Amino acid sequence: MLRHTTRVASRIIMTSSAAKTLRFKEAMRIVYGPFNQLSPEEASAWVPPDNPGAGGHRGRYLWTDAFGVVNFITLSQEEKISSPNNIYLTLARRLVGKVHDVLGRTRDGSARLFRATDAEPLAGGLRIGKVDADGPDGDGQYHHYLTLWMFALNRLAIAAGDYEYNRLAVQLAKAIHPHFVVRDGQRGGVRMYWKMSTDLKTVLVPREGHLDAATGYVVYKLLQRTAKQFSEEETLDAEIADYRSIMDSGDKLRPSGDALDLGMCLWMCHFFRDEEEWARELGNQSLAVARVVLSGFMARSASHRLAFREFGACMGLKVYGVDDELAARVDAIVDFWQKYLEKSADEDLRPISLVMYAAALIPGAFQDGYLKT
Repeated sequence: MLRHTTRVASRIIMTSSAAKTLRFKEAMRIVYGPFNQLSPEEASAWVPPDNPGAGGHRGRYLWTDAFGVVNFITLSQEEKISSPNNIYLTLARRLVGKVHDVLGRTRDGSARLFRATDAEPLAGGLRIGKVDADGPDGDGQYHHYLTLWMFALNRLAIAAGDYEYNRLAVQLAKAIHPHFVVRDGQRGGVRMYWKMSTDLKTVLVPREGHLDAATGYVVYKLLQRTAKQFSEEETLDAEIADYRSIMDSGDKLRPSGDALDLGMCLWMCHFFRDEEEWARELGNQSLAVARVVLSGFMARSASHRLAFREFGACMGLKVYGVDDELAARVDAIVDFWQKYLEKSADEDLRPISLVMYAAALIPGAFQDGYLKT
């Protein structure tokens, strides 16, 4: 009887896992087209679509495509046995190339961004990919989008065993740092800007992002750790020290009640919670806040909620690790949104919602230790 029960439980788990993978791939298919049946040769010539695409300018949006790259890497691991040629890593590489070609250039595509060259294509940063060139929601560069892209490049370097992607991430890290992180002549120390112009010459939003310094600290440390694993000598010590200085000034490290900020905070903290006290304390505080925040989600209708922000919370909670009670709430939120995603009334938010839905289903390569070096 026990043996039969064990076999049944195993089948249920396998079925649940297979169902998640199917939903994961379907979400990615809606954004990036029918990629799953491509041959290795077709994958090597694949062009990421701009319609539907990731949304944004010319079909590219940096945050969405960063999730897209990491999600393809997750698929490369989840289906390694059934996909010996691993087309998903090829698709991740192709998506990276397209993003650099579109968002690493001016909006008309005629030139690389200011300071970038063929030898250093990311020395000018990367555009957000906003539809409008100017205005309050116009194009420019966000620090938190750029660090997420660095993370995606870092994961691809590890998954593909190709250090060039981490080198590009380090190049981007060094290029943007002196524009977003500046010396404060009046107060002393350093401070940050949240948004810069496309050419990195003009401050568009002078305030600091709530978690920008801590995220920069974590991602830059991951880049440096990977450099050492590949026996490279690149260093980001000075930049990491700047971020740590900002983190230690004032009341910067506190949990947020915003679902997306909460999730990304938990994601960020999980990398160093066993090594650094600040990450452990902030992570545990955020976990306590999550218990309150998640309880309010299901009481509201879909029209008064933003799916992608809730998926950010769900992904962060999954990688950080939760008890059965929170895990059940996370699953309920993800399941709730499934029926709304493909037919969402807000077409602009559909791509970002779908890629983050996939990551909430299977965080995969977002999780430390998932990829082996």
